[in-house]
Amino acid sequence: MAVIKSSFGCVGKGLEQAMIKLDKSLQAWGSADFKTTLQQEVMQLGADQLPLQQGLTTGNYVSDTPITVSINRMLEMDDVIRVTIGIFYQGIIGGCSCTDDPTPISDINEYCDVQLDIEKSTALTVVTLVTE
Repeated sequence: MAVIKSSFGCVGKGLEQAMIKLDKSLQAWGSADFKTTLQQEVMQLGADQLPLQQGLTTGNYVSDTPITVSINRMLEMDDVIRVTIGIFYQGIIGGCSCTDDPTPISDINEYCDVQLDIEKSTALTVVTLVTE
């Protein structure tokens, strides 16, 4: 798994997307192991390889706790396998770190949908935050 570009954005908003390589998932396509393989491969990625920061709705920063991945949709197209996944993760609302700051640092549950377009010939995968 390699990150080709690590900046994120939304489709149609003129921002960049990230590309990763999901070799194991491509190899498992069409088998009963595909969903499990894809979930494991995505869960091994770091927060810098997924648009988690951009998907925050409550927190300021992404926590370094493990993520959980659910497969929402799969569609085989001519050149790509398009998979929409849901990512459950945690964000943090950071205080000012002053001794009298009443805001405790705590993890907050977050969720975002991400579209993966896995190229069938190379396993290069475009990662896009879904903002519908």
